[in-house]
Order: sequence, then C-alpha cells, then structure tokens
Amino acid sequence: MEQTKFTKLELGVMQALWDMGKASIREITETFPEAERPAYTTVQTTVYRLEGKKTIRRVRKISNAHIFEAVVSRGAAQHRLLNDLLGLFGGRAQPVMAQLIETGKLTLDDVKAAEETLRKLSGKDKSK
Repeated sequence: MEQTKFTKLELGVMQALWDMGKASIREITETFPEAERPAYTTVQTTVYRLEGKKTIRRVRKISNAHIFEAVVSRGAAQHRLLNDLLGLFGGRAQPVMAQLIETGKLTLDDVKAAEETLRKLSGKDKSK
C-alpha cells in the first residue's frame, strides 16, 4: 500500500481510532477537545476521505451508524512522519535533536533512554 500523508485533522481521526480500536463518527468527534472540536459533518467528510484513501475501513453498521477501524498502524504512520521530518533536515537526525533540545522538548532523560535503546540495538549492552 502506498504511504499516505495525513492532514492535522486526519491525524486526529486516526489517533482516535488507534486509541479506541473501533468507533463511530460521533465517537471520533467526541475525542476532540470541546473548545476546538470540529463539526460532526467535518469529521464525517474526513472519515470518508480516509476511507477512500484505504487508511480506515467500515467494519460494521449499528442502526444508522457505521463503525470504523484503522487499516494503517500507528507505527507505520509515525515512521512516515519521521521520514518526512528528517527530509526537512536533509535526512540527518542531529539537527532535529538540536531543535528539540532548543525548544525544551528533548530532556536529558530522553537522551539517556535513546542511548540505552542504541546500546540494545547494537548489541553492546553488556550490563544485561
């Protein structure tokens, strides 16, 4: 399947489906914060577009409500977004990390956890 780019609203819909598993359009709509909740019809249109992109599917119908689930996994979407982000920085992770540090979004604990993951992946973690 071709990797799909998501808009902010589409990501919100996907997030709701990843968190809930299966949901109706009403349930998806209610996951958005009340102050910035899009209209039901806006979410409905977005859901139908995602269905057309084959990133979600209808799994059943209860009365008049269709129930949807994600076809694209959270991991696959995150992988695509990270690749796109790295592309903005010439494919290098270091400028991304520097930006995260400058904005306070990357802490020393995050760096230590990343180091631990790198050690495990490289097989050099002799402490375990």
